Amino acid sequence: MADRFVTINGSVKLPLSEIEMTAIRSQGPGGQNVNKVASAIHLRFDVESSSLSDWHKMRIFSIRDRRINAHGVIVIKAQSSRTQAQNKVEALERLREILQKAFAVQKTRRPTKPSRGSVRRRLDQKTRRSGIKSLRRKPGARDE
Repeated sequence: MADRFVTINGSVKLPLSEIEMTAIRSQGPGGQNVNKVASAIHLRFDVESSSLSDWHKMRIFSIRDRRINAHGVIVIKAQSSRTQAQNKVEALERLREILQKAFAVQKTRRPTKPSRGSVRRRLDQKTRRSGIKSLRRKPGARDE
């Protein structure tokens, strides 16, 4: 059987064989079904032993996410849906979101300064506003 992949972004694909998914019983109310069917999915992805590059692993460990435990394993529990298949899709989507967030590189900020015209307009507006407020004062208090 050919190994299937989860596409994280254009350049990173993760083999499904590296992702461990187990079915467990869901929590909370659900009637008779909740006690019989293991529809929740417990996903575990060991970052350290994965086929990702060292740069990708470093980026994953640099983000602060409570779903990444001290052993470098991403643990996700999906149980919002009634079916196991939908919970699997949801768990894989959450894993994809975590990894996309880790791999995103922020654009460096180039410091800019306001244009001469915008500075002039701002100062003119301040002068106008100051004049309006000075007219509100009592006549004896207008010492400028």
